[in-house]
Amino acid sequence: MVDSVVIVSGGMDSVTLLYHLVQTEQRHPAVMTFRYGQKHDREIACAQYHARLLGCEPHLIADLAPLRAVFSGSALVDAGIDVPDMDQVTGDPQPITYVPNRNMIFLALAAAFAESLGTSAVYYGAQRHDLYGYWDTTPDFLERLNQVYALNRKTPVRIEAPFVQSSKAELLRIGLALGVDYGQTWSCYRGGEAACGRCPTCAERLQAFAEIGQTDPLPYEAH
Repeated sequence: MVDSVVIVSGGMDSVTLLYHLVQTEQRHPAVMTFRYGQKHDREIACAQYHARLLGCEPHLIADLAPLRAVFSGSALVDAGIDVPDMDQVTGDPQPITYVPNRNMIFLALAAAFAESLGTSAVYYGAQRHDLYGYWDTTPDFLERLNQVYALNRKTPVRIEAPFVQSSKAELLRIGLALGVDYGQTWSCYRGGEAACGRCPTCAERLQAFAEIGQTDPLPYEAH
């Protein structure tokens, strides 16, 4: 029986979270994945792979691509904006890779899905960013959002982000211990045939593997 909803993009953070919930927490989550016009939509197939492997049902893929204009202004969606390299966003409190209000929208839909399934727990893979920032992946965001959902008189959904204070390397250690195949995850914002090795998420991922002395199984153009 479904006891929670987890947002899984197919990237390394959310896939690690999925394995943590299923294998460590012994949860039975429904999975929710979003197509929103992202350049790196190949991540969706990775989400499907892991949800299927772990036997997670239902897996809802919500198609928000017709609303792409809502998210314009982000390098992840807008064809007219180049995805920056890591050195271009270091120290930026809200880089051009930020997607306008994306997490708030995704979490609202996940909360609605949870209510419809009769459960009150929603999980997402927020983690700590040391070199740049997003306002909607912070402990403060999580606390205030839960204050809003606590107003629900019947099903006060709670948003959980177990790794919100964890580094990418810490997540990676957890995932490897759980047997996550990171060759079946996708992080690169540029969405090419091989990961670019230079965009912020590639750089973070490569640094995490280097920190724990492991080799990333994904192919890279350069790094």
